[in-house]
Amino acid sequence: MPSRQPSERRQSSTSCRDSFIAYRIGVAEALEERVRAICMALPGVTEKLSHGSPAFFVKKQFVMLWPDGHHDNRFPHLWCAAPPGAQAELIDTEPQRFFRPPYVGSRGWLGVRLDGPIDWDEIAAVCVDAHRTVAAGKPPR
Repeated sequence: MPSRQPSERRQSSTSCRDSFIAYRIGVAEALEERVRAICMALPGVTEKLSHGSPAFFVKKQFVMLWPDGHHDNRFPHLWCAAPPGAQAELIDTEPQRFFRPPYVGSRGWLGVRLDGPIDWDEIAAVCVDAHRTVAAGKPPR
């Protein structure tokens, strides 16, 4: 079997890396489109870039998409506003899919992993809950 020259190995390695990058970009774009379709179908929603990633608002922000990960969470995921008690319940029952996100986790927001099998009906339900939570505003005292 003929051995490859160093330049052929380098080119092959570059080609694999470029293919992987193209794949990751394609996955990120597909996630963005699915989440965007879910969120923009809800009443009164606007989209803005926040920290270079798509964020969805109704009065205030209710969903943040990190298609390439963020900080120590190097996997695609969402941060979503959540009704009281939902964060703790979901993290306790399915810690492999749900987590407490940095910055907003202390306010009850929910982190949702998007790097495994995705149940899009569930993602839609989480986004609808987030929308309702923020659209309703603070309950009266």
